[in-house]
Amino acid sequence: MYRAKFVRALFPGRFQPPHKGHGHAIKWILEELSDEVIIVIGSAQESHTFQNPMTAGERVYAIKLMLKDMNIDLNRVYIIPVPDIFMNRVWPRFVEVFSPSFDVVVTRNPLVRELFEELGYKVVPQPLVNRDTYVGTKIRRLMVEGGNWEQYLTSSVASYIKEIRLVDRLKLTLGSE
Repeated sequence: MYRAKFVRALFPGRFQPPHKGHGHAIKWILEELSDEVIIVIGSAQESHTFQNPMTAGERVYAIKLMLKDMNIDLNRVYIIPVPDIFMNRVWPRFVEVFSPSFDVVVTRNPLVRELFEELGYKVVPQPLVNRDTYVGTKIRRLMVEGGNWEQYLTSSVASYIKEIRLVDRLKLTLGSE
């Protein structure tokens, strides 16, 4: 698909929670696109809300669990939490400050695409794997409603979610919003 492999790709997301769709995208990046990947955890300052229930540290740990479960080489991965700054135009420069250098951005988010292209970065959309299935909002909703949310996560991430009692946290957030 891509003739020249890039050195390092940037893959931003909130990872609330990190699910198999994220894992498949990261695996694709490392197999088809780039030697290394920088996983940028966006909205790192937020936690304990329905939209962003996990802390940045919990997401870092859960992403590592997911990558291990999917046999992805952690030596080829950087995980960088980045807080929001609420200035879209400046945000890509803010990301540059927090992360190692990169030469391609992987995203399907139209705003993220536009912002990085304005700075001259090559932006590539990751292939979608069951996009209707692997959606963080849907998974969080299933957690609250008692549905089968575990099927969308690797086994270690599902166990960790139980350990940190994220389902209880999500239910509390709905009572306070």
